[in-house]
Amino acid sequence: MTIPADLLYSETHQWARFDNDGLVTVGITHFAQSTLGDMVYVELPAIGRQVKQQEAVALVESVKSASDVHCPLSGEITETNAEAVDTPELINDAPYDTWLFRLRPSDLAERAALLDAAAYEKAIA
Repeated sequence: MTIPADLLYSETHQWARFDNDGLVTVGITHFAQSTLGDMVYVELPAIGRQVKQQEAVALVESVKSASDVHCPLSGEITETNAEAVDTPELINDAPYDTWLFRLRPSDLAERAALLDAAAYEKAIA
């Protein structure tokens, strides 16, 4: 199972990429998508929505079950990935390339609550 070293992870199986433009790109991990199975539906938050760290902000549904997607940081949703909504199976094919939403973080100190790749690997072992 791949766990990219350049991302940070939440205990609820979201990945976060801190981009050069100051935004954070968020998706679900390989572990999460493999546990859920074949994705059939994705519901994403509204652009402009203010969110809190660990708040359920999106939904992914598979042939097995539905699961909330929690926000790894507080902030404002700035963009969503329509491709993930239109073609949910992309999450299964490439979970680290198929992002769900981007946000402008409001408290970078919350980054300390996220796990690096080694800590996330231990958490899912």
